[in-house]
Amino acid sequence: MCWLEVEPNGHHGLACRRSAGRHRRHVLANDVILRAIRSLAIHAELEPLRLLRGDGKRPDGATLDPWRNGRYLLWDFTCPDTLARSHVSQSSLAAGSAAGTAEAQKQIKHAELAASGDFIFSPIAIESLGVWGPSALSICAEIGGRITSLTGDMRAFAFLKQRLGLAVQDGNATAVVGTHPQGDIADLLVLETRG
Repeated sequence: MCWLEVEPNGHHGLACRRSAGRHRRHVLANDVILRAIRSLAIHAELEPLRLLRGDGKRPDGATLDPWRNGRYLLWDFTCPDTLARSHVSQSSLAAGSAAGTAEAQKQIKHAELAASGDFIFSPIAIESLGVWGPSALSICAEIGGRITSLTGDMRAFAFLKQRLGLAVQDGNATAVVGTHPQGDIADLLVLETRG
């Protein structure tokens, strides 16, 4: 908990670095991506230990089998809050601007790994209100297309997008509810069951 005063709309939890929902969103989304890649019979793992950058940070996941042209896929998921003070003015002008900015920042952050020539790096940014960044759409379309080729199910990309969207919204719900005092949570649950 960061101890800042929370507004009645609950938006603070979507951006607060100490929000339990932010971590949940991240874990759930990376699990969806990992499962989709593994469904292609491609070995992959989360937070690969051998891929440390100079500052000790690493991408969220990597394939252990080549993804394309003998290169391995690396990904890093992020969920910028569309309503955060730092994003809201730009987001009000262009949908997806927070996701696009977040993907560009991830590209810079992992440029060292991407420059090695052994990896394809794909940032995956989905805003808290559900808008996808261009790289997220591209890599998920590729994963979905491969699943379609393997299974014949033309809905694979749509299902992947739905699962990632649900992961984001689940994390959002946890983040918002987690910012209310305990008494308010009980009131929210009662209203939800009546509604």
